[in-house]
Amino acid sequence: MGRLNRALCTRWHHFFSSQTFIGTLLKMGQVNIDDMISRLLNVGMAAERLTTCVSEDELKSLCCLAKNVFMSQPSLVEVEPPIVVCGDIHGQYSDLLRIFEKTTFPPDANFIFLGDYVDRGQQNIETISLMFCYKIKYPESFFMLRGNHECSDINRVYGFYEECNRRYKSQSLWQCFQDTFDWMPLCGLIATRILCMHGGLSPRLQQIEQLRNLTRPQEPHNPSMDFDLLWTDPDYWVKGWQPNTRGASYVFGQDVVIDFCDRMGIDLVARAHQVVQDGYEFFANRKMVTIFSAPHYCGQFDNSAATMKVNENLQCSFDVYRPTSKVVRSLPPPQDPPGTSTDLDLLLAEQE
Repeated sequence: MGRLNRALCTRWHHFFSSQTFIGTLLKMGQVNIDDMISRLLNVGMAAERLTTCVSEDELKSLCCLAKNVFMSQPSLVEVEPPIVVCGDIHGQYSDLLRIFEKTTFPPDANFIFLGDYVDRGQQNIETISLMFCYKIKYPESFFMLRGNHECSDINRVYGFYEECNRRYKSQSLWQCFQDTFDWMPLCGLIATRILCMHGGLSPRLQQIEQLRNLTRPQEPHNPSMDFDLLWTDPDYWVKGWQPNTRGASYVFGQDVVIDFCDRMGIDLVARAHQVVQDGYEFFANRKMVTIFSAPHYCGQFDNSAATMKVNENLQCSFDVYRPTSKVVRSLPPPQDPPGTSTDLDLLLAEQE
């Protein structure tokens, strides 16, 4: 009897995590994704509040559908160019729309986002909801990696939990989002040559196959390779691996990146996780690039944002988005070598 139950559970798991199941729900009218996209875009253009157009039940259904899409896809998403690579968004919904307006809206371009969709910004729910809609509607051309702010112990503190409670009076809605985040992939691979993740490399990562074998659902904990992929940072001042001043995971030197790329046959590592003044910055002889896609971060800094376009020949170019709002304060003067990124999470934490 136990064996039969396990077999049935396996079949039901594959069904509920399949595009067949998702398509069935959509046809049954449980979720009208096109209508939701239209309402979300209208909210963005009108600078209104999401609570006027999307209900809590709709958002919970959206989370369920998005989770099933993530479940149906591998832990390492392997994609082909051309594709647009985007960094942190952090609830800056109008800036997400700026990116789509400049590049083109899905599905007219392929996208891979490197995580940190929520926290810090003012419109976290609009941001993650629109992105989940596109993930459901275009699962093979719109990819979302997990960032450290898609972890419950982080977004419970830095804004997303408070927004769910303030706007929907609902802890259960916040939990639905967490259940979906736990199934998001941690890494992407473009044409076997460009490795993407939110944070950075891990001393525990020795083979690409390890990324394919990552288990989900998960809530990454320190120390682990999963945790490192979300939290590590490059550092011009170190060689090898050193403790991270964030208090979590490591920083790594240029030697680590160059050795990793040589051993793995990787041309470029694309990561996010840190603000950079011009929106993108290279490291380790252009073997690594940091991409940050939230201009005028938190309404306090004068940084630009960027996205990276990868064409069919794996040539990379960048679109830069200048701040459009009044700047409250500038980034601190650089204390690191040119091209070093600044840890704004740490800076903001010091102010709070």
